[in-house]
Amino acid sequence: VRLKTNIWVSAELRRLETQFIPAVLLHRGDEDRGLVMIKQYVHGEGARVYSQTRDIDDNLIWHEPLGEGFIEERKADEYIARQRSFDEDLWVIEVEDHKGQYKLER
Repeated sequence: VRLKTNIWVSAELRRLETQFIPAVLLHRGDEDRGLVMIKQYVHGEGARVYSQTRDIDDNLIWHEPLGEGFIEERKADEYIARQRSFDEDLWVIEVEDHKGQYKLER
């Protein structure tokens, strides 16, 4: 049984709220099976992008498509825009992580 994407996104936004980490849903995708992309922005460091994908066994996994570590926010935004143009079902969350505390629960 798969967890619907909208439920996972709601839970992640709530988890961030309880940790006092500001986050916003930038794009709502398919309620049931849309994949999720998260942009983490840390002031003074830059941005990281986390993306869901499916492995060979159809399990959801997370990876950093632009490499591990921080990049310019503009590059992250451009990448996300390109991915949204290919995948209308994509969900996008932006995390404004002032203290660099956000940890994606994989």
